[in-house]
Amino acid sequence: MNSIASIGFIGLGVMGTGMCANLVAKSGLPVVGFDHDPAAIARQGGANFAAAGSLLDIAARVDVLFLCLPSVKQVVEVLRGPEGILAHRGRVRTIIDMSTSAVRETRALAADAQAAGITYLDAPVARLREAARLGTLSIMVGGPVDAFEKVRPLLACMGTDITHCGAVGAGQVVKILNNMTVFITAHALAEALAIGRRAGVDGELLFNTMALGSSDSFVLRHQGMKHLVKDHFPQNAFPTDYALKDIDLALELARDGSIDAQLTATTRALLARTRDAGYARDYYPIMLRLIEAGTPTARA
Repeated sequence: MNSIASIGFIGLGVMGTGMCANLVAKSGLPVVGFDHDPAAIARQGGANFAAAGSLLDIAARVDVLFLCLPSVKQVVEVLRGPEGILAHRGRVRTIIDMSTSAVRETRALAADAQAAGITYLDAPVARLREAARLGTLSIMVGGPVDAFEKVRPLLACMGTDITHCGAVGAGQVVKILNNMTVFITAHALAEALAIGRRAGVDGELLFNTMALGSSDSFVLRHQGMKHLVKDHFPQNAFPTDYALKDIDLALELARDGSIDAQLTATTRALLARTRDAGYARDYYPIMLRLIEAGTPTARA
């Protein structure tokens, strides 16, 4: 694939496991993976997959390096730390951050990478863990067009909808605003469910009927029907802590643009109450319990 002879992937967590597996299965190239959790490495397979022992090891073995990490804090550690990629470039010529990272920090990291002779793209993803497993993610990319086109075949191993959003950081902007809208919509659905139940209407009937009208949406059908109505908020899904991280990124963008994002701030406050009530690791639509209780009661 042009001058790309090998791929690296750092971060084999909830999303990264499936994403890396699709690169292994579809890219036709050697894939080197790294994660601090040995169990995450053990989950990967395929004849063309190999594990790296350290950041220095993976940097010495790959041309294109993908990152899929919990937050920009870990991205900074991987890139700027004592054994970071930017200080010990090795073979790496392109870095693609598929984490959801702060826009200002993304652009600063891209500038540092450019100074080190490395092309940097941000390519955060949308959709759920099952989409990561199936290779049907939506991927939003920021960075130079020529670099995007060069790695597009690799991105296509992981996603079916790949959008070049603009310069570095633009992919993060689009992803952050997507998540912001999802959280606000889930908040609205949780309030509708609580009000409807209190007024004597069955929640499942309410959402099924709403899906026939103009309030239909993916969030209604997934977060609403599969989780809010069923009171199902597993800890292995997208936790409240993660939602707070992402909505804070949206509010940072709003402040930078002098936008008074009142809906976002209201949902952020509810998510913070949800975390403080003991639901930090639960799937974030569990905010419903605080709405129904009417007060920020602690978890039993």
